Amino acid sequence: MTLKSRIQDDMKTAMKAGEKDRLKAIRLLLAAIKQVEVDERKEMDDVAVLSVINKMVKQRRDSISQFSAGGRNDLVEIESGEIAVLEHYLPEQLGDAEVDALIDKAISESGAASIRDMGKVMNLVKAGAQGRADMGQVGARVKARLSGG
Repeated sequence: MTLKSRIQDDMKTAMKAGEKDRLKAIRLLLAAIKQVEVDERKEMDDVAVLSVINKMVKQRRDSISQFSAGGRNDLVEIESGEIAVLEHYLPEQLGDAEVDALIDKAISESGAASIRDMGKVMNLVKAGAQGRADMGQVGARVKARLSGG
């Protein structure tokens, strides 16, 4: 079963169970997936669906920080609920030690010596960490490692 069909089945289950908040988040996700499919004129595979989910989680985290700064705890709660539903579809996140191991392996494979080689390292790390780690944080760790930090 593909990830997209699993999400569609979960939507039906949420409808039958009357879970309005969960249903809303799933519908938003399916709409985002459908929009990308229409724009690109192709059926999305699991990797592409994971990319959409990651993007939506990141958007909600950004919104939470803005709403928190504005004192809108009601909206923070809504966004947090949507993140919980979206994260249900993401694979298990990598731990710090696993991310460090991926970075070490990528640095040795690419022969990276300085910050100028960051692109090579990130391409190798991305293959193993996409959807399983925050790539922004991974990038900061790679940058620190390559600049001698």
